[in-house]
Amino acid sequence: MSCYSSVTRVDASSAGKALREPLHLIPCEIEHNGPAQISQYFNAAMKDRKHEKTISFRGRGLKGQELICPQGYTGLVLKEFNKPSSDQEDRTLKVSCVFDKLTYWNLENPPNSDDAVVMAMDWPELAEAIHGAVED
Repeated sequence: MSCYSSVTRVDASSAGKALREPLHLIPCEIEHNGPAQISQYFNAAMKDRKHEKTISFRGRGLKGQELICPQGYTGLVLKEFNKPSSDQEDRTLKVSCVFDKLTYWNLENPPNSDDAVVMAMDWPELAEAIHGAVED
């Protein structure tokens, strides 16, 4: 009996070749895997008011907010190009896009501090405070 567990690796060398494009995180699943003309269908109707963005996507109103990655961090979009044939084989992910900010969208209500993605942007600062040196 084998106690082998698979390993997931990120090919860091792929980051230098990755695109740096505007990134949007929307609350839906689109069954498409490949390039899309996003600016033709998504950005044209965007309204930006007081740090809140609104847009209509496929007839649904979305409210968004631009989130900036914490200082010293870069966001990565990872993609698996060669999927393993079993769950015991190692996986390798490549960097397909890098970003330092993204627009996060919600249905009907604007993003707020209770949203997991918004909280994730605060985590590095919180982690440093928790694990940092304590001064007397």
